[in-house]
Amino acid sequence: MKKEKGNAIALLPIGVFLILYLGLGILFEYVMKIPMGFYNVPIVVAFLAAILVACLQNREVSFDRKLEIMAHGVGDKNIITMLLIFLAAGSFVGVVGRSSAESVAYCMLTLIPARFSVAVLFVVACFVSVAMGTSVGTITLLVPIATAVSKASGFDLAFCVASVMGGAMFGDNLSFISDTTIAACNGQGCEMKDKFRENFWIAFPAAVVTLAVIQTEIKGHVTQSYHLLQVLPYVLVLIGGIIGINVFVVLLTGIVSGAVIMLAGGHITPVELLTNMGSGVSGMFETCMVAILVAAMCALIREYGGFDALLGWIHKIFRGKKGGQLGMGLLVGAMDIATANNTVAIVMANPIAKEMAQEYGITPRKTASILDTFSCIFQGIIPYGAQMLVAISAVNELGGELSAFQIIPKLFYPMFLLLASIITIIRSDL
Repeated sequence: MKKEKGNAIALLPIGVFLILYLGLGILFEYVMKIPMGFYNVPIVVAFLAAILVACLQNREVSFDRKLEIMAHGVGDKNIITMLLIFLAAGSFVGVVGRSSAESVAYCMLTLIPARFSVAVLFVVACFVSVAMGTSVGTITLLVPIATAVSKASGFDLAFCVASVMGGAMFGDNLSFISDTTIAACNGQGCEMKDKFRENFWIAFPAAVVTLAVIQTEIKGHVTQSYHLLQVLPYVLVLIGGIIGINVFVVLLTGIVSGAVIMLAGGHITPVELLTNMGSGVSGMFETCMVAILVAAMCALIREYGGFDALLGWIHKIFRGKKGGQLGMGLLVGAMDIATANNTVAIVMANPIAKEMAQEYGITPRKTASILDTFSCIFQGIIPYGAQMLVAISAVNELGGELSAFQIIPKLFYPMFLLLASIITIIRSDL
């Protein structure tokens, strides 16, 4: 099939997905007032509808040929690798469980002076999210602690919760087992360690400035018992990832060490261990299905010339290498605002960003860094994002009252991360 150059109509499936997913989310959340209604929208169904629209387009191409095009997109090496890593990461989180993550958090809170409580919350959230690879899991774990710290110290509750959310997004952006890192690196075909090195000098300064802003001395002491050995699986995963060991080896090490520690310590039975592993893997199924469906849809859009049209628009608006980098960031940010899911936003933006990188001469590791960073920036501040909704729900369950608009002004880390990203782009090639 000959590709049509600059066929804007080929982008219609993306528009259908955004209208269905975002439109129904707004209807459920704000019109029908359904709690967490935005996440009652089945994202897989929305993508199936979009693929149906893509299949109905371009009648000159047979349905069998369209299936071949989609199969070729899904069968890409990077997609298969991404799926396997998603499942392995889910298994690891299922094995080590919540109690191990709590041990990590309480261990750090014990080691660092309590007068730096709010700063400690941010640092602990950074560490745990890097180790766990999930911002939502980190927020679920630490927001109850942030609520307790707020009550004990008198610090503003929104300030404490925002510090946890900022640290959670730090790890979501940098962790080797974060689905955003996996999606960005495999989508651009670069090594995770290379993306980490590129990303670190953007995220770390933003984190340091955030610490300087939130640092204040307070009275009080935060202590809690913990199991020191349960910290080990997370430490092994973190060290293995940083030194550049293969991600599958890193995850396997975490799974095996976590299973041995949990079983030997009597924290879990063999049956519970297998059940938890299954639950962890099952928790990744929707993410895997989204990756497959997006790959199939994007293959058709690319073949029809949709990405060529989008690239043409970007070329008119953003010129030069710096403009191209900013265009990538805004592209994935727009996708994230629409889907409220930074992993989905990266997966959708990956094919377009890869072509942009080739056009502008941007390295794969730089492209992956931009996609991951900007998606985390937007995901960390949107009021209907999973991170925000989970944080507010956790506070409410503990008898507190908090709204997204109280938290957003105190989300210093995403704001400083955006500033650091823009400065890095401006300074590139100087």
